[in-house]
Amino acid sequence: MEPVSKEELENQIREIEKEIWEKEKAVVKLKKELSKTKVQDYTFTSPKGKIKLSELFGDKSDLIIIHNMGKKCPYCTMWADGFNGLIHHITDRTAFAVVSPDNPDVQHEFAKSRNWEFPLVSAESNSFTKDMGYEFDGKKFMPGVSVFYKESTGEIIRTGMDIFGPGDNYNSPWHLFRLLKDGINEWNPKFEY
Repeated sequence: MEPVSKEELENQIREIEKEIWEKEKAVVKLKKELSKTKVQDYTFTSPKGKIKLSELFGDKSDLIIIHNMGKKCPYCTMWADGFNGLIHHITDRTAFAVVSPDNPDVQHEFAKSRNWEFPLVSAESNSFTKDMGYEFDGKKFMPGVSVFYKESTGEIIRTGMDIFGPGDNYNSPWHLFRLLKDGINEWNPKFEY
């Protein structure tokens, strides 16, 4: 068998990447269709008091909410740290907040220790996390994202969702680590290094 040239390898990579890109676009389209539902105007708690889902939009018509499992999860912390570095870019386009089951005081202290600049709200007193599909079997949580659109009538529509997990598209270190000689090599995030 003849060795494959560098040019042939590059062409194969481009073709596969093109296929992946097309499949990812198709998956996003299906997830949007699957998640498209009207939602109620949930009330959350924050260190500043109660805040409604509709208020999280601010002056934007779109809102991204990250479903975070709370202070106990180093993976969720790594995602949030990454979003924090991009928050000014994100909020130029859309409203953004992180929700977790932790109470507001725990959230506030943890956010302060991480220098997070985005809004955090607690869903400990409502069914938001469960209704969005990120809580199951009685207080077991998974991380992910829900995206909402607020109509001019005030009606709120969930327009997209996705689940987070190691190696997903929402956290760049995984993709960089894959390029290393030994890949990810069973690495896991920590709270401190």
